[in-house]
Amino acid sequence: MKLRSRGSLSGIDGTYARSLYHASGYTRDDLNKPLIAIANSWTEANPGHYHLRELAKHVKQGIISSGGTPVEFNTIAPCDGIAQGKGMHYILPARDIISASVELMIQSHQFDGVVMICSCDKIIPGMLMSALRCDIPTIFLTGGTMLPYRSMVACDVKEAIGAYKSQKITKQELEYIEENACGSPGLCSMMGTASTMSCIVEAMGLSMPGCATMPAVSSAKLTSARLVGKQIMKILKKDLTTTQIVTKASIINAIKVGMSIGGSTNMLLHIPAIAREIGIDIPLSLFDEISRKTPLLAKFKPASNYNLLDFHEAGGVSAIMKALESVLDLDLMTVTCKTMRENIANAKIMRPEVIHSLDDPISSEGGIAVLFGNLAPNGAVVKQSGINPKMMVHSGQAKVFDSEEEVRDYLSSKQVKPGDVLVIRYEGPKGGPGMRELSIPAALLIGMGLGDSVAMITDGRYSGASRGPCIGHVCPEAAEGGTIALIKDGDIIDIDIPNRKLNVRLSESELQSRKANWKPKEPKVSGGFLDIYRKIVTDANKGAVLSIDK
Repeated sequence: MKLRSRGSLSGIDGTYARSLYHASGYTRDDLNKPLIAIANSWTEANPGHYHLRELAKHVKQGIISSGGTPVEFNTIAPCDGIAQGKGMHYILPARDIISASVELMIQSHQFDGVVMICSCDKIIPGMLMSALRCDIPTIFLTGGTMLPYRSMVACDVKEAIGAYKSQKITKQELEYIEENACGSPGLCSMMGTASTMSCIVEAMGLSMPGCATMPAVSSAKLTSARLVGKQIMKILKKDLTTTQIVTKASIINAIKVGMSIGGSTNMLLHIPAIAREIGIDIPLSLFDEISRKTPLLAKFKPASNYNLLDFHEAGGVSAIMKALESVLDLDLMTVTCKTMRENIANAKIMRPEVIHSLDDPISSEGGIAVLFGNLAPNGAVVKQSGINPKMMVHSGQAKVFDSEEEVRDYLSSKQVKPGDVLVIRYEGPKGGPGMRELSIPAALLIGMGLGDSVAMITDGRYSGASRGPCIGHVCPEAAEGGTIALIKDGDIIDIDIPNRKLNVRLSESELQSRKANWKPKEPKVSGGFLDIYRKIVTDANKGAVLSIDK
């Protein structure tokens, strides 16, 4: 094997580096073996990552038994759910810091291969970006899913807040849901961004079959961790690098899988950012083209009563890909050192009520639609699989808010009226800054019983676990002088999801007149890294990546 680590560890010139490793307990024999990094997002700060240190122990055992030397390091892992409100400004920017931190550690130490152990919304895509930059033998071990408590999962907590504020449940009932809904460590057992991105990793061929949906605290997860340690050594011997697995074809496969399971709208931020690392452009229009041709085969909380344990029992990603077999490119290499076709050869749908077949889809189109119009010339994104059919076409008067806090207060004061279109702006990548997730206002709307009569539109984003008529990622954003910055209370907004339209009933001359009088607002949060982020982040339709050449 050609080992990168030999460049810094071999011969007389490697004496200093070896001496430093010795001080960490590594023997001379250890340093003569392939050095396999374990990039771990373990933290005690949230349940998605709380158990990952234990998984890393089993990965190390697998590496050692197969002739390698594991070297573990960590990166940050903030939680979207805990960061609601002010903290959310920092969440999307964390993705690019995670990516850079993992890249810099791998490249500075010249590791020979890497196991990426990760969970949650920004950590998985961040590590995917770094994996493509480093392009060495790599395998992902996503953390697995949280156990549901009876029928409850994390998204039920958010909707319960709205139900309590509408006096539909008591404080005692709310506290019961709060204390029990998150049943164990692991990523939230709903089709949010974390679960979507785990499925994307598996669909691209970067994790072992079954990894995405396997319960986090199962014995099977511990066994799989040890097998991952063994498998990275096989990948290393074959010199199978990340860019041999992640290609445009595997990315297209992943998008189709994401659409077929009603995945998070946030994948439309992350997949373009990931693809950009290998010079591939994935425009919003391509997502919509794929969604129109890819049937919806499964829906999960909050869009249905099924959770991710149900998904796993039904066969998980392998079963979905088997169902989609005729529309996927399956002759692609994966981390099993076999093709995806070989990986799913024996896959079956074990619970047909959870995963439908192509002959009996839930819907003829995928879970996400991309809208265009004078309100969103560069696109806007909506999870159509989570919308009440009566709201697929809707017109209403705009009620405008310049922050998440303003719309939260408005909802809490119960002033909202059926038919309204709530417009929340200056929450985009630059305007927030940080493109905050408006999942609490979205859940309040549902909990208050307004999900079939009131729409939301924002240049921010929503949680993958949001449902209802919530349109996000409006581009250009308000901070760039996009049309959303020019909307006034009372303007009529037309939403037509089947025809992919999002318009405000204003003439071009009126829009130009308003634009001439528009002045940008000061950011709600400033200082530190956010000042840098705001200056170099691209628009949401380009993945909200950091780039000095936008």
